[in-house]
Amino acid sequence: MPERTVFESISHRHVVSVLPHASVLEAAWVMTAGNFGSVLIIDANGAMQGILTEHDLLTRVLAKALNPQTTHVSEVMTHSPHSVGRDVKVADAVMLMIEHGIGYLPIISPASKILGVFSVRDALPCEIGDAVSLAEFHDQVCDVLA
Repeated sequence: MPERTVFESISHRHVVSVLPHASVLEAAWVMTAGNFGSVLIIDANGAMQGILTEHDLLTRVLAKALNPQTTHVSEVMTHSPHSVGRDVKVADAVMLMIEHGIGYLPIISPASKILGVFSVRDALPCEIGDAVSLAEFHDQVCDVLA
């Protein structure tokens, strides 16, 4: 089977987004309505400012007892998140996610247009296995060079 790109693998081409002044509650409603695990934070021109994930909701809002009605997404989002281009291979994207402990990668065009969001759920088991092998090899090389 040929290696898939992140753009080929994403199940949702529709991107959910909110503005930075939106409340966390509004972002959660958008995520829930679309069955998405993340929402992109964009400015008035459509440029990505950050991402808010279900993990962020747990660790940055609920665990800190913040009020989701009055907390703005800009206060708890991940600013300038890691992103990838449309032609990045799934295994490479998963390896990046493993290395940085992230669950979602926005897919951005060369013209900075948001094309979608890649999740590890979009990867096939064999692609995850390839990424784990790459990560282990990377660790071994780093150990040798250290």
